Amino acid sequence: MINVPSTVKIAAISIMANKMRSGLTMLGIIIGVGAVITMLAVGTGAREKIGEQISSMGSNLLIVLPGATSAGGFRMGAGTQSTLSMGDAEAILKESPSVRAVAPILGGIAQTVYGNQNWSTGVTGTTPDFFNVRDWLVESGRAFTDDEVRGASKVCLLGQTVAEKLFGGIDPVGQVVRIKKVPFTVIGVLEKKGQSPMGQDQDDTIIIPVTTAQKKIFGTAFPGMVRLIMIKAGGVEELASAERQVAELLRQRHRLSGAQRQEDDFTVRNLTQMMQAAEQSTKVMTLLLGAIASVSLLVGGIGIMNIMLVSVTERTREIGIRMAVGAKTWDIRLQFIIEAVILSLIGGVFGILAGVLGSMLLTSIAGWNTVISPLSVSLAFSFAGGIGVFFGFYPAYKASLLDPIDALRHE
Repeated sequence: MINVPSTVKIAAISIMANKMRSGLTMLGIIIGVGAVITMLAVGTGAREKIGEQISSMGSNLLIVLPGATSAGGFRMGAGTQSTLSMGDAEAILKESPSVRAVAPILGGIAQTVYGNQNWSTGVTGTTPDFFNVRDWLVESGRAFTDDEVRGASKVCLLGQTVAEKLFGGIDPVGQVVRIKKVPFTVIGVLEKKGQSPMGQDQDDTIIIPVTTAQKKIFGTAFPGMVRLIMIKAGGVEELASAERQVAELLRQRHRLSGAQRQEDDFTVRNLTQMMQAAEQSTKVMTLLLGAIASVSLLVGGIGIMNIMLVSVTERTREIGIRMAVGAKTWDIRLQFIIEAVILSLIGGVFGILAGVLGSMLLTSIAGWNTVISPLSVSLAFSFAGGIGVFFGFYPAYKASLLDPIDALRHE
């Protein structure tokens, strides 16, 4: 019967007898495990960051942009022609079963003044459904109402960035700001949203009723014109049907459904699918980073095998003596396998510390968002142990095949 405790003790004594060599052997595993944990932390952090940005945009989103203009044979791109109206938004909500909420938007950049402070920011004219479509809550105060939209009331809600720039530590609710010299009463402050997936500061905004934007701030090319329409579908599974229903409805309303099929004067984009694709690409990046870093673990395993082969040659006489006093084949194999595993596991422990330290340094120095998951730590540590068994087996197998008489004669 194999005496495992005794074998572990012998393996530990052998490792301690060559501290420098053992340390250098473990260095490859330390670097490998540390690299795997650090790279996975970078990838996971990037994925979580993108996930936060995606969720900040809202869920199950479609966006309808106006059509493109053509001048002198050149097409100017989507959004350059005014083709969408408040009536389109109302019809989409009423006649599209897969649509839950609709927010028509007319916006632009405007200078905003409070006292001796001023700030140029994005002003968005919309309806109360906007806050539902964007999943955007009001932190203090309230949102405007449908009655205020119908009456083109001069009320507004501030994003966190605008509130900070104009008011500092003062509560903005109830104060009056001037947008393009038009006085507006601040009725609320929005919750912080952070950056969008495109890197824009979503909190650098002011929200006002869409009718107010049309009549008193930006004006319109025709009554009821809006620049885009944001749509929230009933669920992820209804996005495709909502997209189809919206396209068919707008073709009917814009009289594009005749016998001779005309080109759409609008574009429907599925923002949720676009953002999910970005998140999926980040997952692939995380896997690639982990795979690249794991190569260094394999290199560390090869180093362990080389050192163990040298150790077998140096300890040939010792192996012969153990066999002569009754050690079995598996006793010899187990001794060298355990030595390799101990080296790998100790290297794995120090590698985990190196990975954690490396992730913290990247966060503090480079400003990267890193997240160390227990799964990545356990995978890297388990892989290190597996490396010890895999690369330690051949030297152990070679040692167990030595002839006791030849081994005893070895000098």
